Amino acid sequence: MVKLSVVVPFYNVQTYAPDTLRSLRANARDDVEFVLVDDCSTDGTPRILERASRELPGAVLVRHEENGGLATARNTGLDAARGTYLTFLDGDDWAAPGHFTQLLAAAEELGCDFVRTDHVVATGRNRSVKRAPVGRRGEVLRPRDAILPAHRTTSVDYPYAWAGIYHRRLLDRGLLHFTDGLRTAEDRPWIWRLHREAESFAAVSTLGVFYRRGVATSLTQIGDVRQLDFIRAFDQVIDETANDPDADRLLPKAVRTYCAIIAHHNASTGRFEPAVAKKLRSLSTAALKRMPQGVLKEALNSMDAERAGLLRKLRRRPVSAEVAAA
Repeated sequence: MVKLSVVVPFYNVQTYAPDTLRSLRANARDDVEFVLVDDCSTDGTPRILERASRELPGAVLVRHEENGGLATARNTGLDAARGTYLTFLDGDDWAAPGHFTQLLAAAEELGCDFVRTDHVVATGRNRSVKRAPVGRRGEVLRPRDAILPAHRTTSVDYPYAWAGIYHRRLLDRGLLHFTDGLRTAEDRPWIWRLHREAESFAAVSTLGVFYRRGVATSLTQIGDVRQLDFIRAFDQVIDETANDPDADRLLPKAVRTYCAIIAHHNASTGRFEPAVAKKLRSLSTAALKRMPQGVLKEALNSMDAERAGLLRKLRRRPVSAEVAAA
């Protein structure tokens, strides 16, 4: 019987995959499987994974014939997973020895739908701790109650799929799959749906995942058009939250978060290719005009002057013909 499935997507990470795989070996046990998804890598990653499929206990190798992106690769892994519990790790990150055993023990003890954890940010040789924004630890809580307040960092602002463990009943209810094709911000609709629709969760102070920052192939480091998928991701958050019975309470948080992300990207357009920066401004203008305008007005009034001014300026721009026709 497989108790835990660890879904690990890989794409062109030949430099980091050996560290990731060594950390999986240090977490191997008879009731844990590692679903390794090769998202049509074009470097040495497939060869590394082929060897791991033979030598890593519990390894299950799945290959994509076309590159689908992180969301699609995770979905492929979920479809292949057999565990009672599921979790994730990215192909350029790593886990401490025994981390998944600790996660599994916490999930079984607490008996809730999902458990969230802290993590370590690794930037070169530097390490820093990132805490899940949940104050009450080791206590079963209602996920919906952890979405608010709108003006503070809450559990939905900590979207990392690998910072937790999830019971299979969530998969059976359709709550663990990601939106296919999203190439960035894929975890934002996912974390919001989880908090709106799951029944119980908890947070524990476990520091077993090491999140590698500054990876050259990471989308956070690349200023191309794929970065703009955050618009589609947050449009989905807004649309789904607008249909929630508690929409009046929850929409201010969704809109404020969307605005903050739009402001962040538009304040740093220098990292984008010129054509992408232009498209970002057009898409941002259209997104602001699509939002519930009363909720948007309240959100802008509650933000600092610099961000609010940038967003109001964007909102006043005309929508380009290309974006309007899309």
